[in-house]
Amino acid sequence: MASKKPLPGSTTPKKLIDGSLIFITLVAVVAGIAVYITHGAGAFWDVVARETLFTGALVPKIVAGVIMASALPFLVSKERIQALVGPESGMRGLIIATLAGAIVPGGPSVTYPLTVSLLAAGADLGAGIALVSGWVLLGLNRTLIWEFSFLPADFVLLRVALSLPVPILLGWATRKLYQGRDV
Repeated sequence: MASKKPLPGSTTPKKLIDGSLIFITLVAVVAGIAVYITHGAGAFWDVVARETLFTGALVPKIVAGVIMASALPFLVSKERIQALVGPESGMRGLIIATLAGAIVPGGPSVTYPLTVSLLAAGADLGAGIALVSGWVLLGLNRTLIWEFSFLPADFVLLRVALSLPVPILLGWATRKLYQGRDV
């Protein structure tokens, strides 16, 4: 029987029920019991209703992010991704990954699936670290909308200037630490 070639960007299959799901479920149950005991049934059901609405608003964003990220390897060849942000892309690849992270709109529902998809499609671990770190430290959307709205411009510019090299350095350090190893 011939083995089926995996789809571009596919990742290692994940278990539906794993240790992290069990852990977070236990924490949620304990927290729910604690709210019920300390604040009563009304507070408990208020939290359940409010967070169910939040989950309903969040799920479509997660689904859209996963679909968008999963489509990437079909739209951009593995060779092109490797040339841009693969192991041989050098400092240029880390800068591209950092800038991509900085301009990615949205939250983790977009950034994390995109990063996993890029890694599966040929990006190296250093570029993945640079992308996520660029998103965390340099998120353009957050900087323009939130920071400049609340903080003095010189504060924001100094924070960005000091943060700018960090994702690149983290990606470079990752490449050095994991050089020649599959992760």
